[in-house]
Amino acid sequence: MSGAELKKFGLKVTLPRVKILEILERTDDQHHLTAEDVYKILLEQGEEVGLATVYRVLTQFEQAGIVRRLNFENNISIFELDTGDNHDHLVCVKSGRVNEFVDPIIEARIQEIAKENGYEVLSHSLVVYCEIKEEKKGR
Repeated sequence: MSGAELKKFGLKVTLPRVKILEILERTDDQHHLTAEDVYKILLEQGEEVGLATVYRVLTQFEQAGIVRRLNFENNISIFELDTGDNHDHLVCVKSGRVNEFVDPIIEARIQEIAKENGYEVLSHSLVVYCEIKEEKKGR
C-alpha cells in the first residue's frame, strides 16, 4: 500500500504510518503482530517512533479498515492486515503462535447453521486454542 492509498483511507502520509504499514505488509510467518512487536521491529530498524505512536497508528489503521485487531484469551491484541479474505486462527496456548487456516467444510457448515436458524452470516471469527505437539524422537 502506498502513501496515496493511505490518503484514500483519509489518513495523512507520515513516516511512522508508512514504516508501520511496511512492517505489516511483510509476507513472512510473523504477520500477526502486537503493538510491542511492531515497536521492537522499528527500534531494530533504527526508527525513532514511540510505543504510544505505534498504538495510535494501529488504532487509526483499524478504524480505517486497513488492519484487523484480534483479541485472544491472553488479553493481548494482535494486528493483521485486513485483506478482505475470510480465515480462521489456531492459537498455541504455550507459545502464543498464531496460524491462519481456511477450511471449506467449516465455512459451509457455518453458513448452513446460520441459515437453519434464520440468520445470514455477515462475518465470523473462529479461534481454536491448541498446543503445538512436539514430534517424539524415534518416530
